[in-house]
This record gives sequence, structure tokens and C-alpha cells, in this order.
Amino acid sequence: MFPPNTLYIIGESKTSSNNAIMQQYNGFFIAFVVEKDSGKIIDAECSSTIGLTSAFIQSIFVGQSLLESDFLLNEIETRYFGSSQKAIMVAYRNALIKYNQIKMK
Repeated sequence: MFPPNTLYIIGESKTSSNNAIMQQYNGFFIAFVVEKDSGKIIDAECSSTIGLTSAFIQSIFVGQSLLESDFLLNEIETRYFGSSQKAIMVAYRNALIKYNQIKMK
């Protein structure tokens, strides 16, 4: 399904304890499939209790480069107004750190 030059990376974070995502998953996660060399995001999915949330997050990330942090963080900040906004930003940054560590190997 995904070509050999792709990586699967999960970014993790926490959100408020009263958030349904925390109650169901005990954390917030975004999974990314990215091209190893370019960082282009091929697919993305997040832990969510509403399918539309994951689809919306996917629409923000897919087709972009994981390395475009200013652009992606701005997209989250100006387009996503759910209670997990900060958790999404932290999970994305966590995934970016993991990607950069992989690239350094």
C-alpha cells in the first residue's frame, strides 16, 4: 500500500483530562506516513472520538511536508478550533522530532 521509501511515525501528546480523547485513549496520537527523503506527508490519521476530526486533521497535513512547521502550526492554529488544538500541535512537533532523529541516522 505504501512505497518502500516511506516511514511511519507517530506523534504523541496529552490533552485535558476531561477531553473524550483522553478518556478513551489516555493520550492524543497522530500517525504520519511520510516520504523518507522529502518529508512529504502521504497519509495521516489521529486518535479521535469523531471521525470528522481525523478527516479534518488529515486534510491539513496530507500533501504538505512534515518540515513545514511554521505553515502547519499556523494551519492548526487558524483552522482547528476543537479542544485538542494544543495537543495536535504538540503531537505534530513530537513527530517532527522523531523524523529528524531518523534522518540523522
